[in-house]
This record gives sequence, C-alpha cells and structure tokens, in this order.
Amino acid sequence: MATDLIDKIIPAIEHFSVGGYWIAFFAALLETTIGIGLILPGSTIILFLGALSARGYLDPGDLIWFSVLGAILGDNVNYYLGRKYGSKWLKGGFWLLKGDHIEKAEYFMDTHGAKSIFLGRFISSVKEIVPFIAGSLRMNPKIFMFWNILGAAGWGFVWVLAGYIFAQSLNLAELWLSRAGLLFAFFLIFGGFLYFLKWLILSKGKLFWNIFISICQSLKEGLTKNEHVLLWMQRHPRGISFLQARFDTTLFSGLTLSIMTLAFIYVLILFAGIMEDLITSDPIIAADTRIASLFVVLRTDFLTTVFSWITLLGKSQVILVFIFISIALLWLWQKKNYIFPLFLAVSGSEAFTYLGKVAFHRPRPELSVYAEHSFSFPSGHATIAVAFYGFVCYLLMRFSQSWQRKVNLFFATILLILSIGFSRIYLGVHYISDVWSGFLVGAMWLLIAVSFSEWFRMKRRSDQSIPPVDGARPISILLLFTAVLFYTGFSMYYHPPLAAVPAKNTIVVSKSTDIFTTNQMKYTETVSGRRQEPINYIFLAKDDSHVLSAFQLAGWTLSDQADMSSFYNAVKALIFNTPHPSAPISPSFWNAKIQDIGFAKIPGANWLRNARHIKIWRTDFLLKNGKSIYVAMVNANDGFKWGIIPKIAPDLDTERELLYLGLNDTGKIESHQREQLVIPLIGKNFIGDQFFSDGKVYIISLQ
Repeated sequence: MATDLIDKIIPAIEHFSVGGYWIAFFAALLETTIGIGLILPGSTIILFLGALSARGYLDPGDLIWFSVLGAILGDNVNYYLGRKYGSKWLKGGFWLLKGDHIEKAEYFMDTHGAKSIFLGRFISSVKEIVPFIAGSLRMNPKIFMFWNILGAAGWGFVWVLAGYIFAQSLNLAELWLSRAGLLFAFFLIFGGFLYFLKWLILSKGKLFWNIFISICQSLKEGLTKNEHVLLWMQRHPRGISFLQARFDTTLFSGLTLSIMTLAFIYVLILFAGIMEDLITSDPIIAADTRIASLFVVLRTDFLTTVFSWITLLGKSQVILVFIFISIALLWLWQKKNYIFPLFLAVSGSEAFTYLGKVAFHRPRPELSVYAEHSFSFPSGHATIAVAFYGFVCYLLMRFSQSWQRKVNLFFATILLILSIGFSRIYLGVHYISDVWSGFLVGAMWLLIAVSFSEWFRMKRRSDQSIPPVDGARPISILLLFTAVLFYTGFSMYYHPPLAAVPAKNTIVVSKSTDIFTTNQMKYTETVSGRRQEPINYIFLAKDDSHVLSAFQLAGWTLSDQADMSSFYNAVKALIFNTPHPSAPISPSFWNAKIQDIGFAKIPGANWLRNARHIKIWRTDFLLKNGKSIYVAMVNANDGFKWGIIPKIAPDLDTERELLYLGLNDTGKIESHQREQLVIPLIGKNFIGDQFFSDGKVYIISLQ
C-alpha cells in the first residue's frame, strides 16, 4: 500500500512541481504555528520532498527557499500571537499546548537566552513554543528576527539536504549492491559492524556481563531449590562433585579448562566439517573457484600492492623475526613462563598445516598474482596469523589493566587476522575454504597455548610479581623498532615470482553445441554452483573485435571492467545525475568463471532501472573453420526490489528475440539457427527473482 501511494504521489509532484514547493512552504509554516505544530510532521514532509529533489522532481535550491520562508513566517506568527495573547494563554494552556510544554520551553529560554530562538528550532516540542514565549516576554523584534532567520535557514538546509543525501545514498546502494562496489560495500558494512560491536562492549559490556552472571546465579538458586533436582543431587553425589569441580574458578582444572575444552571441541568440529566438504566437493568447495574468479576482475595495482604488504605479515621470515623479538621481550619483562606456550602455538599450528597440505595435495588457484610452490589447503598464513598474533594479543590483554585497552587490542587483532586472511584470497594464492580452515587450525593451537599459559600462571602465582630486568623499557622500544624496520625493508625488497599465465588449450569441435560436455554447462550458475538462467546465445566469431563491432552497430555499449576506476566513475555519474551506460554490470558465472565481456543497452533515461544486459563468456573451443565459440545470456532490469536492488525481468525469451532483431538489422549476421538447448523451465536467480524460458538458444555466426 505504501509503495502504491508513493507511486501515485511522485508523478503528481513531477507534473505539478510548483505545488511541491508550496507544500514545503505551508508545511514549514504550520509546523511552528502554536498548537498545530505539535501534530503536523512538517520536518518529515520537508525530508520527503528533499528526497524527491535528489530524484530530479524538484529543484533543491528552490525547495530550501520555500521551506526557509515558510519557517520564518511561521515563527513570526507565533511571535505575534505571543505578544497579543501570551499572558492569557500561558496561564491555563491552549488547545494541545499544555503546562509541561510551556515549562520546558521557558526553561530552555532561561538557559540559552536570545539564541534559544535559533537552538529551539531544532528541538521537537520546543520549536513550536519558544517564538510564542519570546513574544509574550516582549523580546526585541530585531533580535528575534535575527535569530529567527538564522534558525529557519539552518533548519531548512538541514532537512532538505538530509532528504537529498538520503536519496542519493539509495542510488549509491543500488550501485554497491549490484555492481563492482560489492567488495567496497562489504568492507564498509563489516568495518561498521566491528566498530559498533566494539562500542557496545566498551560501553555496555560490563553491564551485560553482570546481567548474565545474575541470570546464571538465579538459575542456579532456582534449580538447587527444586525438590526434583535436590532428589537427583542426593542420588548422584559423584556427578554433582564432578560438575562443581568443572565450574570451580580457583583452579585451572575448573571453569578455565572447561571453557577451553568446549571451545577446542567446537573448533575441531568446524574443521572436520571443512575437511568433509573438501573430500565430498560440497557447495563451499564449488564456491571457491567462482569467488577466486570474481576477485580476479576486482584487482587493481594499488590494492594488489596494499594486500601484498599485508600478506607479508604472515610470511615465515617476518613471523620468525617477530617470534624471536617476542621471546626477547618476554625474557626482559620476566614473563618466561609464556615462552613455551608461544613456541607451542606457532610450532604446533605450522606442523598441523604441513600435514594438511601433504594429506590433501590441493593445488593452488590458477589465476594468482604470484607463484606459490606449496599446496593450498590449509592456508599457512591464516593459521599463523591466528596462532601467533592471537597469542600476542592474549599476552597484551593479560598484562593490561584497562578494560578499554583490552577491548581495543582484541578488535585490532581480529582486524589484523582477517586482513591477512583476506589478502590471501584477494591475491589469488588461496581459496576461501583454505583461509577458513587455516583460521580454525590456528584457533585450535591458540586455545592449547592459552590453556598452558593459564595453567602456568595459576601454578606459579609468585612469578607474577617479579620485576623486569634493568633497562627493559628502552631495550623493548629498540626491539619493536627493529621489528618494524625489518618488516618494512623486507616488504620493499621482497619480489616473489609472478604466476605463469595458464596455457590455453584450444579444442576443435564439429558443431557449436559440442562444447556442452555436461548438462551443467548449459546454464549460468550461482556462486555455489546452483543452476540459474539457461544460456540463450552462442556466437561464432573470429575474435573479440568482431563481437564488439556487431554489438556497437546494434546500439549496445561495452561495459567497463569492474575495478576501482569504473566504480568511481559510476559513483560520480550517480551524484551528478548523468548517464553512464558503460557502468560495470553485476557478475554471473558460467563454467565456474564470470563473464569476459558485457554489453548494456539503455532504452530509457535511468541506466539502473531498465537497462538490458548481455553477458558473454569466451570458451576454449574452435570450429573447424577457425571461428571461436562464445556463449552468452541476455536479460534486462525491471525496476528495483526493496527500492535499492535492481530486479531482473522474468521474460528471458522476449529479451532474446529483441537482441536477435537488433543484430539482424546491422547486417553482421552471416548465418543463424535456433535450437532447443534445454527443456522449458521456470526458476529463480540468486537474489530470488523469477524467470521463465522456452529453453531455446540462438546460434549466430558473425561476419
């Protein structure tokens, strides 16, 4: 219902834009009129009109002028009513104006003086009454007008621009959720989530913990007073003794070991699940190759350099130096009990990783930035990141007395570990399941190392008070500086060999449909390998240039590759509301790789709402006449779902026929035929949009 109402309102304002400005004027005027302003959502109306101005239905500058003028006039009406009727109305109230409203506004004016006219404009239930009280107190009209104009101008700018920016952010969301911006949107959303989680723990963590402890104590008291539980406890004294020992906080074998054991078992089960997926080729493994293919097109020289530096934080040479420096620091500060657990975390995780690589012999991804000569599963960098940096974080948190510092250390370490893991995926040297399994292996050995540390700490409590050696602080600073210097120098001069480009094995076939060696290859795929829309075009051409020529003659625009530059250009086009038909299109997968070429055609003005797209994949197949074989899938957008995600039109056959007619008009078609490739079907794509097709495919030979 709300969507239908908006769809009716927008065309009305579009065709009668002057009416939109007057709506803003009267909304601003009546919102501050005494009594009426308490029930009229004038600010919300201005916000909505500001959003419409971002869509081009209203001019934002004119909208601000009308809003400001209405606000100024409304305050002056209130001021006049206050001068004339203030003494009478302030005694007993007026309509919706109650005594508590008046007291709130009077206190506000007493606190802020004349500038309360400006400040009160931005506070609900105050802005409607402050001008009235100013009039009743006979404030100097010139002073009132000065602050009134400033407040109204600020209020108009804030609410109009807030709506304008909000609508533009929806445009950005449309781009981010459907284009190359997925990667950057993920970074921002995940970073924002981590920041919010950190803030929540810092501000409310102790409160939540106290509530949790209180709930546990209440449950304990309730259970121990239950007659059935008491009877069971009397019958099983050994079991009760065992459970009490598991929750004993004074002994390592109590609550500490219980928590560590449960966490270890949970991580071990997760790792066993990954190994099972790898052995049985479950969907997560199918997703590995497609995600690796996706990241290839998102690489840029700048980001490759950044993630190359980040990934070296997990390089064996760097880690080895960091370990020696960590041992030296522990020795200087008389924390020798932690040296063995540190060594255990690192050596155990590395040994486990080596055995995993030998056992599974999983080859590295083909499209990596540089060459790695060991096997892929699990990721050694991800393993050591959790084991080493996680243990260092544990030590720093253990020695720190500040709750805020502990939380900051924890989240900084989480961010570092995730960055190292992500760098391996971005650089193409590991699959995502390799990194996840590496995290789990590192977590297992980190839990073992922390358990030993806690055991040593509880066993030798007297060691906690041993003072550090003389000069520990300056020597520590020198060691840390040495670590940073080594890492910087190593990163600058370490240049791994570039990965060799995989050789292209060309296969000659008698007819184009022979390329479909499996039924799966007749469909596009989701990231997990699930079938989506069927292939509805096969092109036969000498090379890419002949394909490009035919589509450009038919009025199609070559889509940009999805990278930082194309993303920036698309954002700029959205902000300045300019056409951008070459914007990168969302990825689809065929035969585990994303499209090689994309074209777009924009029938209307909105290059996001109703664009037509075709995605083309090169194959390794040739016909006997020397022409290369390309497969493709054409579809179109049909508005938006949820207001931000482009919705795919369900009728694939109509788009297929329209494309054929357009290409036929160019005279570039040498021959064509239409065959039944798959059975007629109805399905859904990866975002849940339905599609239907008769399953036929055009085979087009281009001149």
